[in-house]
Amino acid sequence: MGKTAKKGLAMFGKEGESMADEGKMNSIIGKGCKVNGTIDVQDGTLRIDGDFEGNVNCPGGTLVIGKGGKVKADIKVSNAVVGGTVNGNIDAKEKIELQAGSRLEGDIKTRRLVIDEGVFFEGSCKMSPDGKPMASAVTPPEVKKEEKEKTGAWNK
Repeated sequence: MGKTAKKGLAMFGKEGESMADEGKMNSIIGKGCKVNGTIDVQDGTLRIDGDFEGNVNCPGGTLVIGKGGKVKADIKVSNAVVGGTVNGNIDAKEKIELQAGSRLEGDIKTRRLVIDEGVFFEGSCKMSPDGKPMASAVTPPEVKKEEKEKTGAWNK
């Protein structure tokens, strides 16, 4: 890797270093840029440092939202690294990382989740090791109550 490539990678800091291993950088929505619509990236990395509203589809790649990035979208990706603000749902096949200072308002679905200290997260999270919906191992309280009423277990 030449000096120019190393300098370009260094400007992304910690996030850029981890992205280098995950694939090539396909697209960047830079600081001060506002975009509305749908973004489809089949493979590689999409970085958002500006404002984006719409839908993000990156089924074989990674979405990186920089510290100043603001995203209002439903997101389907393989991996997501959130350093900024997201309003919307994230469906990640592999991993979601919420970095310190980030803000996420929406539901997430993933196999692995990393949440740093200082993250604001409001929503629900569904996780399964193989990416498939998990059957509930715990019987909900309302079902237990109905069973007790039917069997008369309340009096025992």
